[in-house]
Amino acid sequence: MNISGYLIAKYLITAALVVGISEIASRYERIGGLLAALPLVTCLTLIWLYVEKQPSDKIAAHAWYTFWYVLPTLPMFLTFPLLLNRLGFWPALGISAIGTVALFFIYAQVLARFFQIQLL
Repeated sequence: MNISGYLIAKYLITAALVVGISEIASRYERIGGLLAALPLVTCLTLIWLYVEKQPSDKIAAHAWYTFWYVLPTLPMFLTFPLLLNRLGFWPALGISAIGTVALFFIYAQVLARFFQIQLL
């Protein structure tokens, strides 16, 4: 497969995954939530890195940093539903996203200072 065919296949598979989960979530909230919570995108990324013959240390580093980056995003999944009925979709999403970014920067500083883990 040439490079353009590979990229097209890569985009189509990745897009199909996102669209498929979205469609399932629109019909079955619990199953959609479960599928969205699974690290499918991360697994696909690891597969793409492997197929592209990236070094093992780079693939491992991706998984390592993904773990640390996921943790500060988790509160968003609690704040968004709490704000949704009070403020509406866009304000709830915006506030939750801004809060997540702020929490991430605080979290990154704590990890750097106390655990010597550099996220920034």
